[in-house]
Amino acid sequence: MAFFPIQFSVLSFGKISSIQTDPKSDPKIHNKYKEIISTIPRRNGGWVVDLYQYEGFWCSAHDLRGILSVQDQFTPQPNDVILSSASKSGAIMTRFHFNESTSPLLTRLSHDCVPYLEFKLSSNSQKLDLDVPLVATHIPYTSLPKPVMNSSCKIVYLCRDLKDVFVSLWHFSNKLSPKGMEASPTKEIHLRDAFALFCEGLSIFGPYWDHVLESPERILYLKYEDLKNETIYWVKEIAEFIGYPSSLKEEEKCVVQKIINLCSFEKLSSLEVNTSGIIQVGAIVSKAKTNAFFRSGNVGDWKNHLTPTMAIRLDQIIEQKLSGSGLTLHVSSKG
Repeated sequence: MAFFPIQFSVLSFGKISSIQTDPKSDPKIHNKYKEIISTIPRRNGGWVVDLYQYEGFWCSAHDLRGILSVQDQFTPQPNDVILSSASKSGAIMTRFHFNESTSPLLTRLSHDCVPYLEFKLSSNSQKLDLDVPLVATHIPYTSLPKPVMNSSCKIVYLCRDLKDVFVSLWHFSNKLSPKGMEASPTKEIHLRDAFALFCEGLSIFGPYWDHVLESPERILYLKYEDLKNETIYWVKEIAEFIGYPSSLKEEEKCVVQKIINLCSFEKLSSLEVNTSGIIQVGAIVSKAKTNAFFRSGNVGDWKNHLTPTMAIRLDQIIEQKLSGSGLTLHVSSKG
């Protein structure tokens, strides 16, 4: 996976709304969510965890508790920025008022710098009360709480070629298997088995094509391949969209390029915090090595894993599902 965090010298931010009640510490809320989850359609086996179908999308029990918490208690502020994507779409974007030598990305995981709503609100590890009003989410747009849809907060949505999404998801899932971590209750997933599930729409926060279609016009819609090919341009576009364009002084000091260098895959993947640490991953897959989140996200890497027939099938699925929507994610399966 490649990372494209965004960093500018912005000195003042508001605070994002904090969750009011920890669902794990409140028996009533805990039991309420437990009862809801018990009534939701469930698919056993296949991926790392069992999947539950909620509001048209599949997710783990841990993710579902987080979604329910977000829907019940999260209210954004007008200046908040939500970074949205389906799982394994290729990027985590961050924006802080730190310089190159003091950026938290040098000493903290990107997931800690920019917390995922559904993960943080499903645990008691951190209250969502930040100096920087920036969060990420894999929750589909229509499953976000109504205050988000009615607010003026900014949403940046990132998507990616379906074939590379699948390959990245498969690699990541197997890094959570016994070969990637100790004492894991999971088993390695064969590529063809994972492929069959993915084509059915059975994946974390899938179907992927429906997740992409949930994105309304009022958000900034980005493609991973464009970010890779025209990074400077899109970093500036994102900064402009969220209301913090780069200044003339920053342009003269090549701040945008410095941000890109600091946040490059090569830089972040070599940091000790991202090579030797441990991170909590859900309730069943308890821990994983932090380097599981770093994999070179080269455009077209699917060619090293998928047969031509598999690639054509995914292209046909995405073309059919997005037909008439005006969206295009197709990257040729030839060559």
